[in-house]
Amino acid sequence: MVLAAPSGAGKTSLAKTLVERHDDVVFSVSATTRPPRLHERHGHDYLFVDGREFDRMREAGELVEWAAVHGNWYGTPRRGIEAAIARGEVVVLDIDFQGARRIRASFDDAVLVFILPPSAHELIRRLLERATEDEAERRARLRTARVELGVVHEFDYVVVNDDFETAVATLESILVAERHRRARTTGVQTRLDELNAKLDEILRGTTV
Repeated sequence: MVLAAPSGAGKTSLAKTLVERHDDVVFSVSATTRPPRLHERHGHDYLFVDGREFDRMREAGELVEWAAVHGNWYGTPRRGIEAAIARGEVVVLDIDFQGARRIRASFDDAVLVFILPPSAHELIRRLLERATEDEAERRARLRTARVELGVVHEFDYVVVNDDFETAVATLESILVAERHRRARTTGVQTRLDELNAKLDEILRGTTV
């Protein structure tokens, strides 16, 4: 499940809450050249690397997607996603819309969810509340938000993060629905064969 949103819409908090509440949901830790913010930990929130290491990872094919965002590079390591999928886990990615496009190109069954803030006023309030950026950086993020809002039609679902718990519940509903897609449900053909065989017996009058 890919979560994308304008900065300040709350996608990171939503992603981490899903992971905390579900044992079979894991967070994809992105690599970035951005310096860590207060309380961010290497390997937990991001893989903090310098530009040379990021270039090496990209050239070695270790990243499934990457993009420059607000002057820093972000990328998604391929190994973690493939390992989680092999274990039967749901991978939650917190990335921008450019990354979401590349994830879908690599994993055609990826589920893309766009997180919207309830209003422009609330978006600005949340950015101000973070207090990790200066005015120029905040204005740059708002300009980027204008671009991001123009690609919402590319996503499978839209969730408005007005009430946090309601937004989490909506994402959980999406997880349940997507798990029950026919293509993802194991043993469907075997069950159909068994039902059809039993119905054939009943119709032939060989059993009651």
